[in-house]
Amino acid sequence: MADQTIVSAILLGIIEGITEFLPISSTGHLIIAEQWLGHRSDTFNIVIQAGAILAVTIIYWRRLLNLLIGWREPENRDYAAKLMVAFLITAVLGLIVKKMGFTLPDSATPIAWALIIGGIWMMFAEWLAAKRPPSTRITWLVAILVGIGQVVAGVFPGTSRSATTIFIALLAGTGSRAAATEFAFLVGIPTMYAASAFSLLGTFRSGGFADEDWTSLGIAFVVSTIVAFIAVKWLLAFIQTNKFTVFAVYRIILGIFLLGMIAMNLMPERQSEDVQPAAVLHRTDRLNTAALRPAITP
Repeated sequence: MADQTIVSAILLGIIEGITEFLPISSTGHLIIAEQWLGHRSDTFNIVIQAGAILAVTIIYWRRLLNLLIGWREPENRDYAAKLMVAFLITAVLGLIVKKMGFTLPDSATPIAWALIIGGIWMMFAEWLAAKRPPSTRITWLVAILVGIGQVVAGVFPGTSRSATTIFIALLAGTGSRAAATEFAFLVGIPTMYAASAFSLLGTFRSGGFADEDWTSLGIAFVVSTIVAFIAVKWLLAFIQTNKFTVFAVYRIILGIFLLGMIAMNLMPERQSEDVQPAAVLHRTDRLNTAALRPAITP
């Protein structure tokens, strides 16, 4: 049983590491995985997500340090201000969504459709963005819309935070895939750290750490960090010479696959509250802001 738990932790860490920052939605993948690997605690899902965030922080540490120590330079100050504005917009809108009493659906069907529609939208957005002149500039409009996009990704599970923010940046005027991806990932770092910290604090206050399997959790954290590092490094190299089309096609195929599983009763259409996958409760591409998490956490 212990060996099975460790193997399950490793597999979930791999899935999290690969899917968290690729524009393919970690939610859909984790829902499928938990059908066979079993439900894991909220703490487990938050911690493996933190591993993926750590990987991106390591990748961009020079960029982050440059923004910090070079704040006197107008270009760095302008970029950092736009990152902060995007983050604050996400937090404020998240609070508004919370006060409105928004709750996430407990069905896999909306996630499947979000994968399909998102894939089609990605192909259209890339085609449209290709018609714009190349530009690496991050405008205030891009920053504002990316902040809004993070909330949209939380409201509509399966859309993927990374896909939403990257393509919003492309359509809003940043004609470079690399520049759009960098800004989307840098905005995601404080957003995801804040969301994870808030969730962990809530779990601690509720006594959720008491029965945690810290061995499997630690293994999953390390695996998630390593795999996410490799996945993001690969993605950053891939987009230098390739479009996002392959991810769009993959999303459509996965969405159709999920709908097929639901139709054949191989996956529950609705999850009961007692066994609802943690992926539905704490995935960053579903609700990637600290302000939004209280609205959906039991």
